[in-house]
Amino acid sequence: MAVTLAEEIMLLSLDDVSGAARERQSAAWAVAGGILLDLVLAERVTVEEGRLRVTDGTPTEEPLLDERLRRIAEWAGRRRRDPKVTEWLTKDQAKAVGATTESLRARGLVRAEQHRVLGLFPVTRYPEADGTTERELRSRLRAVVLDGAEPDARTAGLLALVHGAKLHRLAFPDVPRKEVAPRLDEIAAGQWAAEGVRQAVRDMQAAMVAVMTVTVLTATT
Repeated sequence: MAVTLAEEIMLLSLDDVSGAARERQSAAWAVAGGILLDLVLAERVTVEEGRLRVTDGTPTEEPLLDERLRRIAEWAGRRRRDPKVTEWLTKDQAKAVGATTESLRARGLVRAEQHRVLGLFPVTRYPEADGTTERELRSRLRAVVLDGAEPDARTAGLLALVHGAKLHRLAFPDVPRKEVAPRLDEIAAGQWAAEGVRQAVRDMQAAMVAVMTVTVLTATT
């Protein structure tokens, strides 16, 4: 079974050797957004004017997506109106990272290793176990962004999320951001999917920028 958008973002974030998550906060928002985008592409969820609605509760047969779909439906069902995307991303981003990393472990793409920080605090890290999927992913992203290949809808959506969360260094570690940003702007604005899907991505990008800005301001004050 093909990996999800959230898993692809997580693969970009996890250091292959140490298993530590890089750009942890920004990647967490993108992981949660990736799950939403996969559900939008699967026509289970819509995102309109910054608000989230479950339109079809039928399972996708992808456990990571189906668990999030169930959680969204239960959470949104207790509210008087469709919730804002920012509310869901804020609520779910930390849990989504854990669920996505566990899904990668179950697929055999990473392995779990226990460590202690300062010899006291236990942490789990996820170094690479099978790099085939990540190598294919990075090759595909480079072909689209650096070589001008036409992206399919999922790849374009992934790049739009990477761009919105400012994860350029994770996706293209050896290329300056200024060299990839114009192409990512072009892809995000392009006709790569139905207007409803592209609007959903724009709404999620705006939501990620909003919550990331609040997080940074809170941390600095």
